[in-house]
Amino acid sequence: MKIATCDETSFGFGWIAAEPALLERASHALRAGGRVWLVDPVDGEGVEELVRALGEPAGVVQLVDRHARDCAPLAARLGVPHHRLPLAGVPDAPFEVRTVLNVPGWREAALWWPAEGVLLCTEALGTASYFRAPDEALAVHPLLRPYQPRALRAMARCLAPRHVLVGHGEGIHGAEAATVLRTAVQRGRRNAPRWLRHQIRRRR
Repeated sequence: MKIATCDETSFGFGWIAAEPALLERASHALRAGGRVWLVDPVDGEGVEELVRALGEPAGVVQLVDRHARDCAPLAARLGVPHHRLPLAGVPDAPFEVRTVLNVPGWREAALWWPAEGVLLCTEALGTASYFRAPDEALAVHPLLRPYQPRALRAMARCLAPRHVLVGHGEGIHGAEAATVLRTAVQRGRRNAPRWLRHQIRRRR
């Protein structure tokens, strides 16, 4: 499968799978101390080469129970552990694991990396077109707009990321990232009717 790289920073990069185009499935490789963790990866042309060029593979982290993507095959090929929904933390990793949602059918964690100001939330947040109302840069997953999980509200209130990385679409980077995150979470429910109207118009 073809991929397009994105979210390139001093500590890693992301890539978006070409298929299915609507989903804009984004994966990430994060490097600390020369070691690289892959987060919710989708395999594709050149992925292994890009990861090994970044540093020594250390592990593959799966943050959502609803889909495994290519976590297990990539972990096996790279010879590293597959950390599936590691709510207790990832050994020797530089980031903290935060619970986002823990209900039947949807268990999700996020990574918070204080040293680099990175919040990585694979499913509950996204920038793909089907997540967003017209003026939203970042949005809560459509199914979560009515509920606004408490943990997500707490992260938006307490964390000040410089990078918000997501599993669907490109991330948000820079001084405005924390404000964009807070706005997305605070206005998700309020903007739901506008989001719905926009999505209906897009499909006509």
